[in-house]
Amino acid sequence: MGRGGGPPSGVGVDRGIGRSSDASSGRSEVGRGNASDRSNGRYDAGIERARLRSENANNAARELREHPEMAARLHTTARDLRAGYEAALLSNPELKFGQYVAATRLASNLGGRHPNVTREAILAGLASGDSLGRTLRNLGLGSDEAKEAERRVNREIKESKRRS
Repeated sequence: MGRGGGPPSGVGVDRGIGRSSDASSGRSEVGRGNASDRSNGRYDAGIERARLRSENANNAARELREHPEMAARLHTTARDLRAGYEAALLSNPELKFGQYVAATRLASNLGGRHPNVTREAILAGLASGDSLGRTLRNLGLGSDEAKEAERRVNREIKESKRRS
């Protein structure tokens, strides 16, 4: 009998890494250590960023599966939301899907009156460590207007997740 099909064992960016030492009689241990040592830890940080990006992308896909009407209720498609989010994860692997959706809706809701409120500008503010409210204020909204915009977008997102 032949071996069964399917994906290789393990999951994610470090799939199979635990077995490599056995398969190479220990040589791979030295290689992984060298990569980390020679890059002053950048190798490990890159692996962690990739793992975080993958985890966040999987969470977004799960959320879109659990709430299939969400994208349409937010006046977009699930494909566009997923693709845009995955692109945004490249520059900010810590970005949560809800933050991306909020940035998308805020840009749509406020962009006409405040041309500098774009999804990219909001995502840049979040990537720099600012809260959503602080980012909106930095983009020219008053404190009350920023709070109301945040409340409105949170309400829109919550309503988009309700089942029909």
